[in-house]
Order: sequence, then C-alpha cells, then structure tokens
Amino acid sequence: MRPVPLHPLPGQESVWDYPRPAVAAPTAKRVRIIHRGVLLADTVRAVRTLETSHPPSYYIPPDDIDMTRLRRTERRSLCEWKGGAVYFDVAIGGEVLPDVGWSYPDPTAPFAVLRDHVAFYAAPFDECTVDGERVVPQPGGFYGGWITSDLAGPFKGVPGSRFW
Repeated sequence: MRPVPLHPLPGQESVWDYPRPAVAAPTAKRVRIIHRGVLLADTVRAVRTLETSHPPSYYIPPDDIDMTRLRRTERRSLCEWKGGAVYFDVAIGGEVLPDVGWSYPDPTAPFAVLRDHVAFYAAPFDECTVDGERVVPQPGGFYGGWITSDLAGPFKGVPGSRFW
C-alpha cells in the first residue's frame, strides 16, 4: 500500500517529488563525517542521489575523504540504476566499522558523476552532518539515506515500506 506523502513545510522538499528511476545531482551543501574525534570526510562537492521515497545518499569525492582509513572489502552489490558497488570498512582509533562505505568504480552512464565517490551509512558514525545539521539515518538498515529537517517523508525503510 502506497503511503500518503506528508505536505512539505516551507523550506522543505518532499522525497515523494524525487524521480524514479533515481538521478544523481551535485550539491554545494557541506557534508562532514566525524568519528572518535577524527574527521573522516569534509566536502562541499558531494553528489546526492535522489529517488522517490528515499532521503538522499551523499557521495563524497575521494579527495575530500581520509582514504587512508578505508579498506576495501569483499562485499559487492548491484543497483539496477547505478551498477555494481564495492564496499569499504573504516578504521579509526583501533575500531573497524565493517562495510560502512560503498562506491561505484564503473557506474552506468547516467551515474558517471559518481565514479569513485564514496557514500557512507550514517548510523555507525558519531557525527554525520549536512550544512551543520546532524542527520538521522534512513531506517531499515539496508538503505543509506541521510534525513535532514529540510525533507518531508515518510521515508522508505520504515516497517511496511518494502513495496513502495
């Protein structure tokens, strides 16, 4: 059953206005990830993916990530629009966060802008922010969207949303 989209408040955008299939769009918003006091990523050159009912996932260029902290893993997945993804563990202060980042080394043509950029799940990190606002991880564990106050849902990933 399709949910009833919430009406966006002034200054908000509805994730129900995002397209399907998904698209990738550059953003100048400042995206930061900090864990255990260590700055992992800081950029104003992210690319966000937008898909109906999903909060954006932010893909960060490798020049704006402390890549010495990433270790590629054996995990792989396939997105019907973006292509094959590879995954990364993040090691900070003796702690290893398994498979918390992913990237598309050879994305499909419509998503070429994502090549080698890395997106991260927000939940495992101490602090993920967009323009200074701490994000809420997209529910459901599988999805990597970052929820901010400028978004209106409901968001895919909540119980009962599998077939949205």
